[in-house]
Amino acid sequence: MGIQQFRLPDVGEGLVEAEIVSWKVKPGDAVKLNDTVVEIETAKSLVELPVPFAGTVTELLVPEGETVPVGTPIIAVETADATPGDLTPPVTSGTPKEDLVPDIENGGTGRTAVLVGYGPRTTEAKRRPRKGAASAAPQAVPTPAPVAAAPTPVPASAPTPVVADVAAGNVHVLAKPPVRKLAKDLGIDLSTVTPTGAGGVVTRADVENHAATGAQAAGAVAGAASAAAQYAPVRSGQGDTRIPVKGVQKAMAQAMVASAFTAPHVTEWITVDVTATMDLVERLKQDKAFRDLRVSPLLIVAKAVTLAARRTPIVNAAWDEQAQEIVLKGAVNLGIAAATPRGLIVPNIKGAESLTLPELCRALNDLVATAREGKTQPADQAGGSFTITNVGVFGVDAGTPIINPGEAAILAFGAVRKQPWVVDDQIVPRWITTLALSFDHRLIDGEKGSIFLADVASILEDPARALMF
Repeated sequence: MGIQQFRLPDVGEGLVEAEIVSWKVKPGDAVKLNDTVVEIETAKSLVELPVPFAGTVTELLVPEGETVPVGTPIIAVETADATPGDLTPPVTSGTPKEDLVPDIENGGTGRTAVLVGYGPRTTEAKRRPRKGAASAAPQAVPTPAPVAAAPTPVPASAPTPVVADVAAGNVHVLAKPPVRKLAKDLGIDLSTVTPTGAGGVVTRADVENHAATGAQAAGAVAGAASAAAQYAPVRSGQGDTRIPVKGVQKAMAQAMVASAFTAPHVTEWITVDVTATMDLVERLKQDKAFRDLRVSPLLIVAKAVTLAARRTPIVNAAWDEQAQEIVLKGAVNLGIAAATPRGLIVPNIKGAESLTLPELCRALNDLVATAREGKTQPADQAGGSFTITNVGVFGVDAGTPIINPGEAAILAFGAVRKQPWVVDDQIVPRWITTLALSFDHRLIDGEKGSIFLADVASILEDPARALMF
């Protein structure tokens, strides 16, 4: 027997510290290899960490709420290994470190290196279930998760069993993989769906009925989880409350200050009749290509941005101060600003310009679901080239957004409202919105910014116009 200490790993992107948000275990608990033991918050997102060995928890070395540097021992586990020590070596900022998971191809007796936060290295070999796997409690094969895990393979026809660990706060619902995928695409939490299948299995019809009745809140990305949720209402006469600035909130604050006082911002506005866009959205909702997807005006705005950026590529660029060069990006990595209870994050859709409209819609839906869960990974927030902030979901008409660092422009999409509008000298009710474009005046002049903004507006006024290009 020996005591192993697990050190806080670098989960990628050169992060140097993290806050211990919540422990999923307590001293005396038995843990298996790759059991989730703690949830941490980095400057990018919430991440669940698996323990890299099996045994009995002897001590939680860092309390909840404390921020510690990468490489700090955070938990001690008594294992069958007679040699005590630290499995995770001291880490260096900027380099993703390797964790260990069972080597299934070798019967689970060996260990194979895995990049924490990026999942196991893929190989050509196909994995087969171990003997006796049917008698063990199988687990669903997850979509890419913040932390590498080693799930037990299950037959394709086997439903995911219910596994409930109240102390750890983990609950898995009975549902087959296609149903789980549908729920994820619709942004639905399976634990909120009433099952009607045999043995308490959630069926496809259950998910569809749940979505149709509106039981799952269908907010847009920025409105899905308002940052204001972290602040309780203040009563009259109540004393001052101090809120520590850390994690995502701290990173957002630093990034916004750096951007505001580095890039000379210019903001232009345009008011647009988007009645044709709203009509298109309603038609797409009935189109079979968008079945099981949530279609919103943001989808058409996103598509308009990718089209207009092709014609005015300077908006999809960056200023390289050190080299004194303008870098025109080869792809539109479209960021969507998302307000979460822990602060503002900007995940992006890689290569958005190459996606069809249904593909772009699915990518937006996935981005929404992941942001709601607080599981957006650092890699999904890196490399953005243009950002949209959808302030309209809060009922706001427009604003002067601050450019996301490393980019040249950001578009604020305001509320879409029915307003009186002059059409052919007649005042008629139309769907109207306001777009506001902030851009870096070091590389984008007024002409280019105006051309791009007018281009986006013209596409929203007449989406069919996009077919001309």
